[in-house]
Amino acid sequence: MVMDIWRNVRLAVVTFVLFAVIYSLAVLGIGQLVFPWQANGSLEVRQGKVVGSMLIGQKVTSLDLFHGRPSATANPATGKPEPYAANNSGGSNLGPTNKALVQEVKANIAAIRPMIGSARPPANLVESSGSGLDPEITLQDAMLQVPAIARRTGIATSTLRQLVLRDAEGPTIGLYGPWRVNVLRLNLALQSLINQR
Repeated sequence: MVMDIWRNVRLAVVTFVLFAVIYSLAVLGIGQLVFPWQANGSLEVRQGKVVGSMLIGQKVTSLDLFHGRPSATANPATGKPEPYAANNSGGSNLGPTNKALVQEVKANIAAIRPMIGSARPPANLVESSGSGLDPEITLQDAMLQVPAIARRTGIATSTLRQLVLRDAEGPTIGLYGPWRVNVLRLNLALQSLINQR
């Protein structure tokens, strides 16, 4: 019996070292070697300062910039709503008849109304995603915001449309999802145009 216990302890230690240490270090090494930018968070740096990640959505407050999808994430320590909490990805999980969801969508409609005017609010701009951290919006959602941004910034509508189209990405492997644009990439390009004026 003592031999069985000793054998099981050795097996547990070997398994731990193989899968918790060696495997993790191998995956980390391959990630750093083959995909270093992605493995380190796909961070965008401007003038030596990190301004965001291309893979994680963030809150946009300026009406001069494009807005992304709303976020229903919460602070993991307090459980209180904290939009775009990258350390606690997740949706609200509220059902369609839940009054809290109805109130959340109404608040999101009010928040996006200055960006879309009297147009019907698209679902992607008023409903949070499953992760709460989507870094992209559909091409249509970006184009819907162009007229309001053009009025506020003084940049021609045609220039803004070209900016959106320049950064647009098609469906994944040509099959999955709509045409979309990364909000951070788009806003960095827009900010550059604003700064040149």
